[in-house]
Amino acid sequence: MEKRVEQIKSALQQVGEMRPGSLNQQRTVCGRTGCRCQDPDHPRRHGPYYQLSYVHQGKSTTQFIQKQLVPTVRRQLKNFKTFKALTAEWVDLSLAITKQKLALDRQKLKALQKKQARGTVLNPGP
Repeated sequence: MEKRVEQIKSALQQVGEMRPGSLNQQRTVCGRTGCRCQDPDHPRRHGPYYQLSYVHQGKSTTQFIQKQLVPTVRRQLKNFKTFKALTAEWVDLSLAITKQKLALDRQKLKALQKKQARGTVLNPGP
């Protein structure tokens, strides 16, 4: 488990730019009369437009992303998911490691207490 924690630490150093959130593609209808987006038989909405939504420090944020920047934003979102997965695994492993260490410490303490108890019975003192 400790070896895996070291691997996670190394992988975290490789994570590039990141951002939380989700990227959605939207198409809209305008208000111009006779526009292609309002054709009753074959409406063709405007777009696609890309919208990034996320919550950070309790504040919800939405922003439009230019089409040319979509690949960069997608990479940042993927990096954030990688970061979250690695840190969640690290926490899980750390909890397991500390649980094992605590169990070993309890065993050592118990053995020491038994040893001390036998020592006081064998050596009653003055």
